[in-house]
Amino acid sequence: MKPTDLRGILQYIPQFRERTFIISIDGAIVTDENFANILLDVAVLRSLNIRVVLVHGASAQVKLLAEEQGVKPSDLDGDGITDAATLKLALTAANRLTHEILEGLSANDLRAACTNAIIAHPMGIIGGVDHLFTGKVERVDVDLLQTLLSQGVVPVLPPLGFDGDGKTYRVNSDGVALAVAEALRAAKLIFITTADGLLCQGKLIRQMIVGELEALLDKSRSGFEPEMFSKAQHAAAACRAGIQRVHVINGKVDEGLLAEVFSNEGIGTLIYANEYQQIRPAKKKDIRAIQMLTAKGVKADELVKRTRASIEKSLADYFIFEIDKNPVACAALHVYPELGKGELASLYVSPSHENQGIGRKLIHFVEARARELGLNELLALSTQAFTYFQSKGGFVEGRPDDLPPARREKYDQSGRNSKVLVKRLK
Repeated sequence: MKPTDLRGILQYIPQFRERTFIISIDGAIVTDENFANILLDVAVLRSLNIRVVLVHGASAQVKLLAEEQGVKPSDLDGDGITDAATLKLALTAANRLTHEILEGLSANDLRAACTNAIIAHPMGIIGGVDHLFTGKVERVDVDLLQTLLSQGVVPVLPPLGFDGDGKTYRVNSDGVALAVAEALRAAKLIFITTADGLLCQGKLIRQMIVGELEALLDKSRSGFEPEMFSKAQHAAAACRAGIQRVHVINGKVDEGLLAEVFSNEGIGTLIYANEYQQIRPAKKKDIRAIQMLTAKGVKADELVKRTRASIEKSLADYFIFEIDKNPVACAALHVYPELGKGELASLYVSPSHENQGIGRKLIHFVEARARELGLNELLALSTQAFTYFQSKGGFVEGRPDDLPPARREKYDQSGRNSKVLVKRLK
């Protein structure tokens, strides 16, 4: 099943309905042949009552206009020096792109409006250098944007800001997207670029927690291309500002936006805030809690009974979900590295905390961990909760032959006849 199929989308609708997505599109993507498909994806989001704000850049068009007019621009990225000639190019390029976006949205029967919601002030003199018409976002007119969004209108924001005297400044579109996402308390910030995601030293980052990204930025700044460094910086800042998920995807991939939003795998880079702060590796002191948590599942024949010794032996595989420092759920990831497989095991949520999405979070956490370890396949065994794994985790029914030989031997000896569930990770 493709992630863009209706059933694949339905499971995400409750958590995204009436939430706001900020979609920041590089200028080079607006003029790409796949841009029409991106707008179709935006129309799908709107049909699901997801509020959308579109921010766009214009550096590619500024460069092209400069070449056509024989003008040497003072800056292409929107955060260097912007002289009068470059500002003129930026105004022309931004207005053209905004018009193209409005045309495309109209073609998809979506109402949209270009706004002056970005209030900016001059970046000023930095290191003795006057940045002239380069601006910095001072604030966002939240009331204006919320009014438009409440009326079903898609705000379109160019990389331009205005001060109280009506002067126009060129601003970095990544900075605009960040400021708007923070001001509107967006659920997601999505950067659509010409790259497959965030690349560091030529290697694609698939998923990373914000703290790890910040450490990487400090350690390997030179490993990022300038454009990617800006995306990485603003992604980290967005997570620290309360945006739980920041995505960086390739806008040339058909249905890429929907695939990123409505699937666990995605197509690009996911940077996430510390939503998993309640999930931590198990410690020796947690062994008793794990046994107590899983006791009811063992009694109901949902889980296999594990001795204290067996848990202690593989303690590094276990994770605890805690609320107010109290363990309320657990899960384990047993790894078979030589086969590129992992087993999601001992997943159990305390009855007092059921129906809160904790099990699903643990599944996603273990899956993310498996991907980080480079595994190709995630397995699960279940006698009673197999439909949960299929509907909430995206697993499909497999066969006992899918199990690693050592695990298959234990499976046969147990006599439980559990269903084998499989999820491909690559």
